[in-house]
Amino acid sequence: MKKKLFGTDGIRGKANIYPMTGEMAFKLGRAVTHFFQHLSPKKEGRPKIIVGKDTRLSCYMLEQAFSSGICSQGGHVILTGPIPTPGVAFLIESMRATAGVMISASHNPYYDNGIKIFDHNGLKLSDSVELILEEYLEGTRNIPDKTEDQLGRAKRLEEIEGRYIVYAKSHFKAPYSLEGLSLVLDCAHGAAYKVAPKIFEELGATVIPLGVSPNGININDNCGALHPVLGIKTVLERKADLGILLDGDADRVLFVSSKGTVVAGDQILGLLSYYLLETKEIELGEEIVGTVMTNYSLEKLLYKKGLKFFRTAVGDRYILERLKLKKGTLGGETSGHLIIGKEAKTGDGPVAALKVLEAMKYYNCSLEELIAPFQLAPQILKNIPVSHRPPLEELTEFQKFLKQTELQLEGRGRILVRYSGTENLARIMIEGDYSSDELETMAHSLSLSLTQSINQITQQA
Repeated sequence: MKKKLFGTDGIRGKANIYPMTGEMAFKLGRAVTHFFQHLSPKKEGRPKIIVGKDTRLSCYMLEQAFSSGICSQGGHVILTGPIPTPGVAFLIESMRATAGVMISASHNPYYDNGIKIFDHNGLKLSDSVELILEEYLEGTRNIPDKTEDQLGRAKRLEEIEGRYIVYAKSHFKAPYSLEGLSLVLDCAHGAAYKVAPKIFEELGATVIPLGVSPNGININDNCGALHPVLGIKTVLERKADLGILLDGDADRVLFVSSKGTVVAGDQILGLLSYYLLETKEIELGEEIVGTVMTNYSLEKLLYKKGLKFFRTAVGDRYILERLKLKKGTLGGETSGHLIIGKEAKTGDGPVAALKVLEAMKYYNCSLEELIAPFQLAPQILKNIPVSHRPPLEELTEFQKFLKQTELQLEGRGRILVRYSGTENLARIMIEGDYSSDELETMAHSLSLSLTQSINQITQQA
């Protein structure tokens, strides 16, 4: 059975439009509470569920609705207020909670929102569990009503910031400190606006904060990892050693070098692979996990270093599933989701930034020097707005043109075509040992062909 509501990273859409409505959040709160009380290993007592959020205006609506659904099924709600997504995953395990939820649309604009669900281990849900939750929402599985003293309660957890700050700082090795380093830190007016500056300041850095004044509608607005122009400008103007740019829920991070250069996520994955291998935190022959989007030049570099490489579907939960399966230590996405350590639960922007800073201290080098070995093949990404998603394999004319283009690459590159799991977009990625202009021409032609094929099949339907 194919999922209808859950995408790459939970459920996401425009706030107050189906499925991101208060009614749906209430139903989902009921379903999550019922499922984890009766079908997960944590069956004892009343279910305790962590509810975190970012700074979007619509979070007030969805937080209360989801919490109401939990209470209607006898659950106890722990409200955290704004906190990074990895903070929710950490708190679930730390507080022995039954499950948890993060209300956030991550890098999307403020008018979108989303719901990410975690199990009792602080891990994102498998496809099979998401399908079961959809069946509860559709009414094909029954959820019995609870009344009288069976109803639950909600309370806000005070001083939550300190717990995550201590957790994040524990990933930065002693005896290193950040004394003498000047860091531009852009929190995107998002979930990390309180905690992230304190993490780096408490380790000794001079922090130049950006994006720390959320008003409900400015999250990701010309700031943060999605819009690095302000971060680049500030790094250069303030002569900072590094720029650290987070997204709305701080599960991903972008780096800006002291020269104002944006560093690709694949280069950071390569740098950390080499560093952790040298410090014996990973071993020769260990598998580094990326996605279908990871630059193929990085794959070749890792094999030369004696490491294996595996590609998953896009989404840090798929990376984590593979890491858990193979007992791996490191994985990441081109977008900046980085999963570090065998105990990691999800992508964690502040923790990833600390590990990069730790590598800079270990080698006593700038970020520019550390990423020099990781020169990536040119990669072009095209995003095509779509209102319908016909199966790509049914687009006959596009498939013919795609095969012709793949033959043109002659084994010197690759093409990936997929629908986004979080937005109404089709994505075309092409990379290889060609100039950027040559790849741009190919990508443009593929985009036109795909658009025409989707339009034709939509009109016929």
